Amino acid sequence: MRDPGRKSLAQLENLCKQLYETTDTTTRLQAEKALVEFTNSPDCLSKCQLLLERGSSSYSQLLAATCLTKLVSRTNNPLPLEQRIDIRNYVLNYLATRPKLATFVTQALIQLYARITKLGWFDCQKDDYVFRNAITDVTRFLQDSVEYCIIGVTILSQLTNEINQVSATAFLIEADTTHPLTKHRKIASSFRDSSLFDIFTLSCNLLKQASGKNLNLNDESQHGLLMQLLKLTHNCLNFDFIGTSTDESSDDLCTVQIPTSWRSAFLDSSTLQLFFDLYHSIPPSFSPLVLSCLVQIASVRRSLFNNAERAKFLSHLVDGVKRILENPQSLLDPNNYHEFCRLLARLKSNYQLGELVKVENYPEVIRLIANFTVTSLQHWEFAPNSVHYLLSLWQRLAASVPYVKATEPHMLETYTPEVTKAYITSRLESVHIILSRDGLEDPLEDTGLVQQQLDQLSTIGRCEYEKTCALLVQLFDQSAQSYQELLQSASASPMDIAVQEGRLTWLVYIIGAVIGGRVSFASTDEQDAMDGELVCRVLQLMNLTDSRLAQAGNEKLELAMLSFFEQFRKIYIGDQVQKSSKLYRRLSEVLGLNDETMVLSVFIGKIITNLKYWGRCEPITSKTLQLLNDLSIGYPFPSRKLVKLSAVQFMLNNHTSEHFSFLGINNQSNLTDMRCRTTFYTALGRLLMVDLGEDEDQYEQFMLPLTAAFEAVAQMFSTNSFNEQEAKRTLVGLVRDLRGIAFAFNAKTSFMMLFEWIYPSYMPILQRAIELWYHDPACTTPVLKLMAELVHNRSQRLQFDVSSPNGILLFRETSKMITMYGNRILTLGEVPKDQVYALKLKGISICFSMLKAALSGSYVNFGVFRLYGDDALDNALQTFIKLLLSIPHSDLLDYPKLSQSYYSLLEVLTQDHMNFIASLEPHVIMYILSSISEGLTALDTMVCTGCCSCLDHIVTYLFKQLSRSTKKRTTPLNQESDRFLHIMQQHPEMIQQMLSTVLNIIIFEDCRNQWSMSRPLLGLILLNEKYFSDLRNSIVNSQPPEKQQAMHLCFENLMEGIERNLLTKNRDRFTQNLSAFRREVNDSMKNSTYGVNSNDMMS
Repeated sequence: MRDPGRKSLAQLENLCKQLYETTDTTTRLQAEKALVEFTNSPDCLSKCQLLLERGSSSYSQLLAATCLTKLVSRTNNPLPLEQRIDIRNYVLNYLATRPKLATFVTQALIQLYARITKLGWFDCQKDDYVFRNAITDVTRFLQDSVEYCIIGVTILSQLTNEINQVSATAFLIEADTTHPLTKHRKIASSFRDSSLFDIFTLSCNLLKQASGKNLNLNDESQHGLLMQLLKLTHNCLNFDFIGTSTDESSDDLCTVQIPTSWRSAFLDSSTLQLFFDLYHSIPPSFSPLVLSCLVQIASVRRSLFNNAERAKFLSHLVDGVKRILENPQSLLDPNNYHEFCRLLARLKSNYQLGELVKVENYPEVIRLIANFTVTSLQHWEFAPNSVHYLLSLWQRLAASVPYVKATEPHMLETYTPEVTKAYITSRLESVHIILSRDGLEDPLEDTGLVQQQLDQLSTIGRCEYEKTCALLVQLFDQSAQSYQELLQSASASPMDIAVQEGRLTWLVYIIGAVIGGRVSFASTDEQDAMDGELVCRVLQLMNLTDSRLAQAGNEKLELAMLSFFEQFRKIYIGDQVQKSSKLYRRLSEVLGLNDETMVLSVFIGKIITNLKYWGRCEPITSKTLQLLNDLSIGYPFPSRKLVKLSAVQFMLNNHTSEHFSFLGINNQSNLTDMRCRTTFYTALGRLLMVDLGEDEDQYEQFMLPLTAAFEAVAQMFSTNSFNEQEAKRTLVGLVRDLRGIAFAFNAKTSFMMLFEWIYPSYMPILQRAIELWYHDPACTTPVLKLMAELVHNRSQRLQFDVSSPNGILLFRETSKMITMYGNRILTLGEVPKDQVYALKLKGISICFSMLKAALSGSYVNFGVFRLYGDDALDNALQTFIKLLLSIPHSDLLDYPKLSQSYYSLLEVLTQDHMNFIASLEPHVIMYILSSISEGLTALDTMVCTGCCSCLDHIVTYLFKQLSRSTKKRTTPLNQESDRFLHIMQQHPEMIQQMLSTVLNIIIFEDCRNQWSMSRPLLGLILLNEKYFSDLRNSIVNSQPPEKQQAMHLCFENLMEGIERNLLTKNRDRFTQNLSAFRREVNDSMKNSTYGVNSNDMMS
């Protein structure tokens, strides 16, 4: 027997070598395939042990460790408890007897230990939780040499990380319907309460020992130990204590929810001091981790302390920060610098300015922080991503000034202007350096980052606003004058002009930001007059640059202008602004703009200029159109004033490519670049509606360019050979335009004009386009979206006269389009996974939305279709089923837009077309039911609520049919109902599983839509009374003996006063009972560790 074992061992080792070492892709893929088969083989466990015992290469040991991790993670056919205990013990012994393993092997084995421990956290053997002895398990490592000590600390670190991560268990529950998130939280909470503080204390004590022994910084192993100890401490402090799963994106709002039982560690100032001392005594390469720990410590929740304790803690924290600022050498390391900036930001996010000013060293510390910030801003090229935290600190400080009640001086009036000045001057100085050196990134290229910093500066700059304005006026006048002189000089170098344009770009952005920082209640007439000074200058510059656009323009400067106009619009345009504002007075004096209407004409003039000269520049065009759109929304102000402007009338009468180049058919651009046309026509549509009323002549005049475009496409389609690219571009542009108009026309009168214009004349052209180009989503998506907009009864605009058949005719066109697109898209065959959404699922999702809008629009009586033998409804519904069956279940939930469109359509179908659902084939019904079952546990609340509603309609239908079938009636059940009942009786497990799922969510989950969950639950219980009774008994029996009576009583109360019917009064009573039931169950299960076991029972 030995030889075959050795032979297979050698083969496995060879495969490992091929997988990890070979450069030949084919060999690697074959090895991977063979190793996957090995992982799934029945003798995998024994072979893994053999590989660990006798394997000669590190790769074979790695394979064994990863295979064992997969085995212990298995949910179907899990390993028995004894076997998992054996593996855990074997791994610990293996690590203890082989200190010289390759690092990645040690890591993989520790990962295996952590996974076993997490998944077995609630497993008992003879009343002992066998997987909860982590600290005991590692004690023998910690008492040995440094190498073993590193292994012990790494085990604790990896375990803490594993238990904290939801994603670590996400892939373990492929077929697990028992809500992994709840299990994860129960394990994490139990670990937090039983072990985490002991691990944190152990880690701090080991750090104290290490720092007290005068570390030998030349010793690699001691380096390694220190690094692992810091990682362990950081993992403890970074633990998700209350299940909020914060991520890095919410970094500046983070509060660390330290449990009250940890208070002693944080009241003891030596804990905080330990990390500040470590920072100063260890090499800079380790300091970032120390600072990360300090960031977490600085963020502990305020309620952990009383006021006196918090003041003392803050005092120690500020002293430590002061010490770092006085010895800033280590901050030259970018990682240290970044973490320190985060630490500074936490000073204000967690403490109030009133508390900070009372700290003994506050005046000195605020001076040091201001100097550090100014220096950082001046060195703008060093760690640019860290500036966000410094600006965030000053933004919060400046915003607190009006509210601070402390008598101690906050001194921000001295230092905030210095920070503002440093930001502004450093950005201006950066322009020349960036233009004169290759390879430097221009911050202006990253508009997102610029916008984020400007939002912060808008608050900082408003503190001591007179100084900010004086500085901006001085700098702007200097640059504008230099710029003008350069433009008039024949010998000016392009470099000098570019430098001044760059400086002016920054100044225009900053002026827009500080104007946007105006807070209405805190603003004075003097500040409005200062805003007026700034606005006048930007408008004068705009007149200068616009006059040169025929020769040259600067894209970045134009984008800055648009940002400025957007801020100006928000603050000073609209009926909420005092027209007597000093800003308008200043505009009148300098530029002759006497009122808001004249200012609006400047806006529209700029918009038209941009569309004329920048039509080929997508960023400028889209932002310009967004500005126009924002102006048009403000009904009745300022849109009534806008419509009276001659420039707006010009746009309404001349929206052609001759005047607006972006409306042209440019063969160089992508079809997707036409998206901005929808925004343009939405704005024009709103402006047209202001005075349109019932004037059909004015409407037809407006539609002339679109009529010409439709006629051109119709002409092309009527010939056998036509330029396909031209036809596509004309049609896509046209349907995008129409969708904008359809969206804007949300009143019956105007929408009927649009409907009568497009139907029946132009509908066939849209159908033909779908028929020809169904495989090209760049064409079909805009057409389908237009149709979905046309059938959407927004604001009850689709109300046809009683003698009009238009509702039915519109649905026929909808059905025709869905059927044509659906049947053709299914001929595409196999689509690559990475393209499946773009090529297929996106179009299907829009079809679902379209059908849902048509079915729920209340403008069609769907009963007439069958009555008159019209197959339009049947065709649409059958196409829906075909499309649905072509989508794997996983995709339904993987793509959010598809999920929402599918489940909202299903809700309408189960509500109004249950006879159709009942008539479907058994496999289709099972597909739909299982999609509802999966949707019940979706993270998207909208999807989950929609599934509850669908399930409620289905259960109600079933209950009614069952009730009828048991009554003696002269009229038998129709064939569909009879079949549906029969299918449900053959497959009771589907409904039973959903009962189990819903009850499980209500009892064990953080149920965010309890009312929705309660509606189907009563029907599910009444349909499955015996199953519900068994389920109830299992849950009661799984509780500790002393809690079983209380749980039994909860279930008794749930059904108290509930009758065997689904009448509204009975349902409402059940919903009330359920609320009380959930509260009582949660109270009963508090402090009980048995919840997860009952959770398991319900799988």
